[in-house]
Amino acid sequence: MYLDRYTLGTYTPGAPVWKQLLWYFLGEPLFRTYWLPISQLKVWILRSFGATVGRSVCIKPGVRVKFPWRLTVGDCVWIGENAWLDNVAPIAIESHVCISQGVYLCTGNHDWSASDFKLIPAPIHIEQSSWIAARATIGPGVTVGKGAVLSLGSVAGRSLQPMTIYAGNPAQPIKQRAICDR
Repeated sequence: MYLDRYTLGTYTPGAPVWKQLLWYFLGEPLFRTYWLPISQLKVWILRSFGATVGRSVCIKPGVRVKFPWRLTVGDCVWIGENAWLDNVAPIAIESHVCISQGVYLCTGNHDWSASDFKLIPAPIHIEQSSWIAARATIGPGVTVGKGAVLSLGSVAGRSLQPMTIYAGNPAQPIKQRAICDR
């Protein structure tokens, strides 16, 4: 690869430059700060920059979001401290999902075999009632099936089946998840 040949190709961040700058210099620092630990304020900031966010969402301090206009969050979602939603492509998080502390959601990769190191964005979709445990990583193009669990520090480069618990790097299924009733 030759990084002097790198271009974004047809990729765009999905918002005008003024909005990107406003996010980077005002929205993101306010959103990420530990000085304002109030989830409702963080939700308001995300919505102000184009995110779709449901009700009863808990966002802890230190959470990073690259492009809020490419983020959809359902109802009753928890996002833990220092989670990084690196969404050059859309991230959709359905209702009743727990994203634990230090989780990394990465929607972009590069073509290492191309001389121009081309960006390859792909969305992440996390279905209802899933749990992404602390320090886990999810790569571009992954769908986490309904009720799946990605355990502590695991890495998912491929989609996860519903109601299955995964562990390791690369994440492997270890057992079926029991159904939880209210």
